Amino acid sequence: QVQVVESGGGLVQAGGSLRLSCTASGSIFSINAMAWHRQAPGKQREWVTTITRSGITNYADSVKGRFTISRDSAKNTTYLQMNSLKPEDTAVYYCGAAGVAAFYWGQGTQVTVSS
Repeated sequence: QVQVVESGGGLVQAGGSLRLSCTASGSIFSINAMAWHRQAPGKQREWVTTITRSGITNYADSVKGRFTISRDSAKNTTYLQMNSLKPEDTAVYYCGAAGVAAFYWGQGTQVTVSS
């Protein structure tokens, strides 16, 4: 089992920045990748970015060039640096850990971008 806890959400003006954190605990040796997803009101959850165990990153086109995923392995923590935020980035952001046979979600953290 893996437990995932996000933090760092909040309210920011358009053009501003936020950094989200995601700390994993439990069977962390089984984690192959960490990912961020988001869900805006009335919309389906969508994938945002992934970082693999080997450090390979991928981003959704909507955030490419503005968001950066990184990690501190010593702290079992993954970060999502979000710059040049837009109102359409408003959503609940979920961190997830991809294990061998399961995907573990955090509880989510709200990000609101005002225009």
